[in-house]
Amino acid sequence: MEGLEATSELQSRLSSLSFSSFPGVTSKQSDTRPLDRLQNTDLSQSCNRIQNQAEMDENKEDSVQHSEGNEEAPAERAPGEGDEEENNSAGSCQLSAEMKAQMPPLKPPTTWTSAALKELKAKLRTEDDSVVTVYRGDIMTVHVPTVPEAKKVCWEFATDGYDIGFGIYFDWSPVTSRSITVHISESSDDEEEEEELEAPVGNGDVEKGSKTQTNSNLAEVLPVYRQDSHVSVQGGSHDFPGEGTYLLKFDNSYSLWRNKTLYYRVYYSA
Repeated sequence: MEGLEATSELQSRLSSLSFSSFPGVTSKQSDTRPLDRLQNTDLSQSCNRIQNQAEMDENKEDSVQHSEGNEEAPAERAPGEGDEEENNSAGSCQLSAEMKAQMPPLKPPTTWTSAALKELKAKLRTEDDSVVTVYRGDIMTVHVPTVPEAKKVCWEFATDGYDIGFGIYFDWSPVTSRSITVHISESSDDEEEEEELEAPVGNGDVEKGSKTQTNSNLAEVLPVYRQDSHVSVQGGSHDFPGEGTYLLKFDNSYSLWRNKTLYYRVYYSA
């Protein structure tokens, strides 16, 4: 009988126990925590997260390699890009063409020759700056601006012993000075010329040594020809086509050995 009573008392004490008898532990925590732990340790989500991270790292590495490989490669020009520069270039060419179109055609010059070679030389020896030496390989250019008081430019010249190249160009640029000036330039074509001795050449031979004119405002009045100025006086005139500057070229660029003594005068006429 005593044993039954002890057992009954023990069962009564056990049934009276609850989770609240243990500090920090509740029935709610015991019910939910196992489920939370299962949700946080979902293996499928962990695997997907790892796989996504790996793909992101791989894409990032490929992007870096692609950018490094394109550092030296020229970038493709987007449609329309660079068209402005091409349009500017085309506009400049068109502007130059329009400027040339506005220039009236030049009339040919009037030229003549005279046998009074000695008389001209004797007269010019007494005038200042009328007798000059055009050295071998050089081109002497006389700049003659137009003036309101005249209507044409005139010239006469002769040489001692040998011929010389002569040509005329007209610069349509606005006149900034009324002074006649002389410029000496060296030819860049001396190495291409193999002529050691100068033989008599007819008036129809154009000199290869004359420099090409690149000024867009420059018009040709008379191309550079070798003139027999040692045989007869070479003279001529040209009516002003408008405001500008004449360029009279005495060309000795074809000569490798001989300097030329030049007698010349340039003057205006009404």
